Amino acid sequence: MIPAFFATILFCFSAVSANRATRLAGSLEANFWRLVFATTLLAIWAHGFGGGLGGRAFLVFFISGVIGFGVGDVALYLAYPRLGSRLTLLLVHCGAAPLAALGEWIYLGNALSLGEILASATILLGVVLALAPAENPHIGRRDLVWGMGFGLLAAAGQGLGAVMSRVGYAMNAESGANFDGMTIAYQRVLGGLLIGIITYAWTVSRSNPRSGRTQTEGGFIRPPAGAVPWILITGISGPTLGVACYQWALEGAKSGVVLPIVATAPLMVMPLSRWMEGDRPGYRAVIGGTVAVIGVIALGLTT
Repeated sequence: MIPAFFATILFCFSAVSANRATRLAGSLEANFWRLVFATTLLAIWAHGFGGGLGGRAFLVFFISGVIGFGVGDVALYLAYPRLGSRLTLLLVHCGAAPLAALGEWIYLGNALSLGEILASATILLGVVLALAPAENPHIGRRDLVWGMGFGLLAAAGQGLGAVMSRVGYAMNAESGANFDGMTIAYQRVLGGLLIGIITYAWTVSRSNPRSGRTQTEGGFIRPPAGAVPWILITGISGPTLGVACYQWALEGAKSGVVLPIVATAPLMVMPLSRWMEGDRPGYRAVIGGTVAVIGVIALGLTT
């Protein structure tokens, strides 16, 4: 429960800073640079103090990163500028929790108890209530449709990536290997970086001199100076420390339990998004937040 709570707080800061970074540097560019930064930090830790690329389940964690960090986070960064940080987190975590629970039941046979199911359903009911279209009149129809599509794809990536992580932990346990959360986050982020490089290369190939982007002689698109601090913040709070806590939580608890706790992130991010983005939630969002918090308390009592 505690690692999942820390991950939730860190994901809130990552979401708000990511939204700023995407608006200043572009979605795919911001995602690429924050992955480069996070991979560098995690590599220093993993090869200096952790397990590096060791472990029987390295390939499983790498594939988990391709799904979650890669496909999932590319979709996440395309959703941010369309929906904003609060609604994007809401949609992603709302969809990820039931998908992860279903996937873990199919692949690992870890069925949830009745109490856990009811508590998880309560959390998801709260976040869905806060997502009601009537609460978000400032978002255009086109952005809403595309944002929801990218958000659902990001949810699938996060949910399936979590299940793959649980498979990896089971494989390492069988072989007697035990790695810290930052080492596992490093093994996963490498898979995400691969997808990030591919999408970034596609962006560079489509860029033109009139786009306002600064392209170096080596072909890299240099992010605007104003975007750099936000890229660094989202890189530290999201794929570095946030995912490290997230992996720590998944090591000791089922994904169907961890993800509903993390699903409260869009409710906890409300004060930040109101302050930094001018996103003012209505009464349904407040009611939804209350329902979700009750669900988290119930989940803690039944776990």
